[in-house]
Amino acid sequence: MTEWQKSACILCECNCGIEVQVDGRSLAKIRGDKTHPASEGYTCEKALRLDHYQSRTVRLTSPLRRTPDGEYEEISWETAITEIAERLTAIRDEHGGDKIFFYGGGGQGNHLGATYNKALQGAVGARYQSNALAQEKTGEMYVDGRLYGGHTKGDFEHAEVVVFVGKNPWQSHSFPRARPVLKALAADPKRTMVVIDPRRSESAAMADIHLQVKPGTDAWCLAALGAILVQEDLVDHAFIDQHTTGADRIVDTLRAVDVADYAARCGVEESLLRETVRRIAAAESVCTYEDLGIQQAPHSTLSSYLNKLLWILTGNFAKQGAMFLHSSFAPIAGAAPGSGSRKPKSTVDKLVGAATDAVAAAVIRLPAVLPDALAARVGAALSPRAAKVARGSAKPGGPGRRTPVTGARIIAGLLPCNSIAEEILTDHPDRFRAMWMDSVNPAHSLADSASFREAMRALDLTVVVDIAMTETARQADYVLPASSQFEKWECTFFNVDFPRNVFHLRKPLMAPLEGTLAEPEIYSRLIRALGVVDESVLAPLRRAARRGRKQYAAAFFLTVGANPKLMPLAPYLLRETLGPTLPDGADNTASLWGAAQLCALANPASVRRAGFTGSGFEPGDRLFDAVLRGEGVVFTLDDHEHAWDYVRRPDRRFTLDIPELVERTRALADEPSSWVTDEFPYVLSAGERRAFTANTIIRDPDWRRRDRGGALRLSPADADGLGVASGDTLRVVTERGQAEAVVEVTDMMQAGHISLPNGLGLDGGPGVAPNELTSRHHRDFLAGTPWHKYVPARLERVDA
Repeated sequence: MTEWQKSACILCECNCGIEVQVDGRSLAKIRGDKTHPASEGYTCEKALRLDHYQSRTVRLTSPLRRTPDGEYEEISWETAITEIAERLTAIRDEHGGDKIFFYGGGGQGNHLGATYNKALQGAVGARYQSNALAQEKTGEMYVDGRLYGGHTKGDFEHAEVVVFVGKNPWQSHSFPRARPVLKALAADPKRTMVVIDPRRSESAAMADIHLQVKPGTDAWCLAALGAILVQEDLVDHAFIDQHTTGADRIVDTLRAVDVADYAARCGVEESLLRETVRRIAAAESVCTYEDLGIQQAPHSTLSSYLNKLLWILTGNFAKQGAMFLHSSFAPIAGAAPGSGSRKPKSTVDKLVGAATDAVAAAVIRLPAVLPDALAARVGAALSPRAAKVARGSAKPGGPGRRTPVTGARIIAGLLPCNSIAEEILTDHPDRFRAMWMDSVNPAHSLADSASFREAMRALDLTVVVDIAMTETARQADYVLPASSQFEKWECTFFNVDFPRNVFHLRKPLMAPLEGTLAEPEIYSRLIRALGVVDESVLAPLRRAARRGRKQYAAAFFLTVGANPKLMPLAPYLLRETLGPTLPDGADNTASLWGAAQLCALANPASVRRAGFTGSGFEPGDRLFDAVLRGEGVVFTLDDHEHAWDYVRRPDRRFTLDIPELVERTRALADEPSSWVTDEFPYVLSAGERRAFTANTIIRDPDWRRRDRGGALRLSPADADGLGVASGDTLRVVTERGQAEAVVEVTDMMQAGHISLPNGLGLDGGPGVAPNELTSRHHRDFLAGTPWHKYVPARLERVDA
């Protein structure tokens, strides 16, 4: 065994710091990294079992090509790259690059390759993409964009009242040191935990107040809470007057809500709703957290809006224990509709994503960091459109985008996952013709898996990049074997901490498995094969890189400023030219130099407070050098009042009037609050997070100490009615499919509500693949997110 090496967990968005001892190709010992600035030595039990991912996964070690009989044959990397490049070129030339659809581009904790995936999209002219965020978070992104233009998080460690909506942080974590924070919260009599959840989850069992709503009725519960705030005049009028616009319409709407009726609809006593609101209103600090329980349920976007109104109407922002907006090292998605910025667009768009507009807005700020003469040359090189965007005189693109076939709304640059199959299974001339999938398993994770598999087979070309032969890989034309997350430089862009925001680039713990490549190398080889960048572009940048970072920065921005069409290829340019000058074989990290520069440009004061000082490109360079050490780095440092700096509105106010959501709130009074039928009388939550589930990142079923088969949970009342007990088997039937599962009778579930866990049913192994049961037609009216947590179902006894 070797010395302890620093790394990070890859199983949830916290990416807690860990230290690892390696034995051969195994992670022999794992412990929390006490020096990590975010997790401070904390890990849950899942992180300690990461060797099931690293050394107990059946790995791919050669590119595979599908044969006419549906089998696979091994081919060389040279053959794979050449053939794929030729087929991508043929599809682009015949149908257009916008017919090549990209899904994924970086799985959980596996984001560095996504920057180079963006470069490939630029090389083929792709316009449409998506990832798992579009079946979870785009409704919230839409609301955030319209309200204030950024992402919010809460100071759960210090809040007097914490409200979890459709969230069970005991299992899903999502904020640093989740379990110690929950324990401290539950033990303090001066603090209050509120959980809104149809289940009596582990977190709900710890809560002071559990609003156990009927499944799918969160919107009525949240609207009732908001209505009580307004009707009992418990709102913070000074905050609303000073920091918001357009409050009147939603306040008037909430004033008209029949609280007693809404309480009856959601199944919570009106007195308990009023007690909850009065506790929130009396607290010095409140924060909330919403998650998949409402984001994959009916009225998900509306519920996000109503949830955020709770802390806005009570003035719980930019103070200890309340909500905050924060910086980002590199945003994980594009700007949401309505998120107009006070700053040039590039300062909030990641380097790799926004093409001409991004580089224009970055370069327009360079007089402060370049000699005047060079800055003038760069400015003169900008196209008229780019210069307009840089000056803020052109409208940012994106808010009105729709998908080419079905016209589904695109939010934060992401196509709704439930629409993907419909964009393919058609004879529409604008249908997608090819699909690229990287570090994702949509044939397992998206609603209606059978439909997605059919869509993959209907395409002219499908390529999967992954470490294993996943359910998605089994449908692809080509499968490219990637190195594991611990065999290469890797990172995550889930940077949502405040007042100290943390970024962690992880060094490889071991050499790549023979036959595999890191994603940056895969994409670079493909872009070379496509021949879209001439050596005349690369040679001057290589010479500048050898002369030093300052000279390189000037040359790079001048190059992309003179030819904005190169901007989508920026990660590739950086790897090919700056990469060879980096130490320790870190050429694949070169794209992060660009991200560090834009982060420093976007957040100059916060980056300086974090210790990265100097003039010109020096703060970005120093930040990049700190990141290269392979430890968690505090890249921005703020105080509570600085949260207002991240409000992307010219007046720095929250815009509360979102017309379509105000109207939807009014419509709740006349809408049904149940969607079950006589044929399907139960509500199935398909994909519950449990102690030993982690999507499909860990494919080895032996990692699960408990609930190996993924039991079907149901209430004692339902068990009595069906005449079953724990250990018996029931058949779950939905409009899309059926599956058999072993029963677990538990008082976590209320009558009529059943659940199956996520991450099971892999490779024919134990448990149910939940998306064999879900429907892509059940989706949110605005964001298109699926109803995974509300699947009408029936239960049938299985004869012995």
